[in-house]
Amino acid sequence: QVQLVESGGGLVQPGGSLRLSCAASGFTFSTYIMTWYRLAPGKEREMVARITDRDFTIYADSVKGRFTISRDSAKLITFLQMNSLKFEDTALYLCNAYVPTTNGDYWGQGTQVTVSS
Repeated sequence: QVQLVESGGGLVQPGGSLRLSCAASGFTFSTYIMTWYRLAPGKEREMVARITDRDFTIYADSVKGRFTISRDSAKLITFLQMNSLKFEDTALYLCNAYVPTTNGDYWGQGTQVTVSS
């Protein structure tokens, strides 16, 4: 059974940094895509950053240059380093794993990030 567990969220002042982690268990796939999404009140879910098993990455325009996605494939952990945080980055951050070979789609419970002064 695949499980994704996010951690690292919290309260931070504008301009601050946080590092989110998404730990996967029960994961035996060699080909997969890991994506961080975020969900803010009153807004639609937004793709923040994505990384493939070949380390190809893409970012939302709103976070380019500030956020970095990376992964430790041996430990099955995906990270999201968030720098220069803004008020508008406040959201529930969700980790997603997509396995193309099985069309498997897995979600974590999310970790809350609040940017406030």
